[in-house]
Amino acid sequence: MDMYIFNRKLSGVINIIKFRLKRITIGRHFRALGNVGLDIKGRLTIGNDFRCNSGIMNNPMGVNINSFLRVGKGAEMTIGNNVGISSTVLWCDNKITIGDNVRIGARTIITDSDAHSLDPVLRQNYEIDAKNAKTAPVIIGKSVFIGTSCIICKGVSIGENSVIGAGSVVTKDVPANVIAAGNPCKVIRNL
Repeated sequence: MDMYIFNRKLSGVINIIKFRLKRITIGRHFRALGNVGLDIKGRLTIGNDFRCNSGIMNNPMGVNINSFLRVGKGAEMTIGNNVGISSTVLWCDNKITIGDNVRIGARTIITDSDAHSLDPVLRQNYEIDAKNAKTAPVIIGKSVFIGTSCIICKGVSIGENSVIGAGSVVTKDVPANVIAAGNPCKVIRNL
């Protein structure tokens, strides 16, 4: 057997074990290839037909960035059915909901938190800093496509069927059935 194929299959088995040991609820036909980082203290639920590619061996556009899923204490992340991510960071300190049939491009970051306080004095102490970071839920609607290298910020909702162009920074809600892009992300046209 080709070493590349062997490594892909082995990483898939290892990831299933890692996810189950972290008590993550995973649906049928789960596939995660490459080294997927996990920091799970809250609740993570993943639907059926989930696909995760992590690192350059599994998606050249991901370069050497691995997928990383973080759910903080008391936080909740729900990933729907038939969702695909590639070398993606999902950082949840509050609540992230990803609908069915969503595709998330390589090197994208979705976060519901600032991760740090905006107050420079509070940032001097790590524990106080983290406790004072602002959070707000993120909702990604069904059948959304998020291009490569996007940043989806806290408090954002992206409507069903919308497309977010590569390299976009989404700081405000995006309605359903549109193409939006840019920094800051703005609606370009209806679908």
